[in-house]
Amino acid sequence: MGFNKISLASLCADICSCMGVEPPRSAEVSGGALKALCGDRLCDRIVMYNPDAQAQWLVEKYPEIFERIISKSRVRLPMATVMPSVTPVCFATMYTGAYPEVHGIRRYEKPVLTCDTIFDAMLRAGKKCAISATEGCSVSKIFLGRDMDYFIMPAGADADELAVEKGLELIKSDKYDLVVIYNGMYDSVMHATYPESEDAMEWLNHHTKAYERIYDTARDIAVSKGHRTLIGYATDHGVHTNEAGRGAHGLDIPEDINIEHFYDIVGE
Repeated sequence: MGFNKISLASLCADICSCMGVEPPRSAEVSGGALKALCGDRLCDRIVMYNPDAQAQWLVEKYPEIFERIISKSRVRLPMATVMPSVTPVCFATMYTGAYPEVHGIRRYEKPVLTCDTIFDAMLRAGKKCAISATEGCSVSKIFLGRDMDYFIMPAGADADELAVEKGLELIKSDKYDLVVIYNGMYDSVMHATYPESEDAMEWLNHHTKAYERIYDTARDIAVSKGHRTLIGYATDHGVHTNEAGRGAHGLDIPEDINIEHFYDIVGE
């Protein structure tokens, strides 16, 4: 198994291009796949769903689970995440477009980023942004300090569902140009068990079903309100089973590095 060729660092500028927004100052050059999907007409809304640890090999091995995502996507992006392949490093790269040595998170830690992010870029362009995430997760911490809205769900077994429900409210409110929704229970459970345990697979199913709800809501609002919305299912890194039989990630191996994103535009 080889490594995917498209770097996760190229994603941020590509997302920005769909809205005609100048990307963060240190963002790598866009790969262009999303701009090609967008065509000659810009989007005026973006909804990003960020489920944690959705390795590409899971997509390939369990197509019946991911079919509900694939069927709603016109662009599939096989990407290579960055090293170390751990959550705060990868999400910092996803939403700055910069490599770890530039954005500054180079190990498993969750400082507030001081470099330019997609949220800063959107705010400079007059866009309104919101994050719905779970307490303690990387997405709830490293992007703080911006003039935007944060909805952080209290830790617990229902935190992921609460984050999705809040995300649906934000989409329906039609107040935000960029909505980011994070879910992390598959990652948490596979660490406690292993990537293909019964409990972990339940959460994998939950995440793909959550995306169906997010997608359908974004589509309905786009149609009823006259928006053109880019919507994405965008994970941060992959996963493997370690020598102790537990789920893990962080290594420079295809299982951890290779991920696949899914995108569509609704409301055209």
